[in-house]
Amino acid sequence: MSGTDPSPTEPTTPPRPLRADARRNREKLVAVARAAFAAADDSVPLEDIAREAGVGIGTLYRHFPTREALVEAVYAAELDAIALSSRALLEELPPDRALRAWMDRYGQFAAVKRGMVDTLRAGWAAGRIATPSTRERVTGAIAAILGAGAEAGSLRPDVDPDDVTAMLLGVFLSTAGSDSREQTGRLLDLLVDALRTGPAGA
Repeated sequence: MSGTDPSPTEPTTPPRPLRADARRNREKLVAVARAAFAAADDSVPLEDIAREAGVGIGTLYRHFPTREALVEAVYAAELDAIALSSRALLEELPPDRALRAWMDRYGQFAAVKRGMVDTLRAGWAAGRIATPSTRERVTGAIAAILGAGAEAGSLRPDVDPDDVTAMLLGVFLSTAGSDSREQTGRLLDLLVDALRTGPAGA
């Protein structure tokens, strides 16, 4: 072993937690960027994001040294939110209605992702964003709702959650850019009806 090799038992220093004000600034920047990317695309000037968040551009760059870092932080936050939202919805709604509400939430995720797709491609190519784990987390959220629905008797127990993910992706890809929320809603209603037990889901 060379003298420059680290000792396997050498302790590592954990990253210092952000101060409360720095954490708030970071969260605000992510929230503002999310809204900007959903409404437009990832060519939104970073100066505009900083201004809307009420911080200076230097503060933005301290948290996110590159545009890619900001985009990937927004994507990670959105993925966490969509993965966790299934639990919250199941606490508030019956499983079939929770599934439909979750699909609307997924639609918001898809809109944000479309706004960042050019920059995200670089992250996927570099391996910083694991596409398989993204799909697995989405499918896991669907599986949780389907499982609750099967137990309650309101959703079919014989459906592969990954098939639902594939159909959901098809709905949003086929209506992307069509500016037809009504059609998207109708397609999602049909999908949920097909998953219900009884005549509609038979």
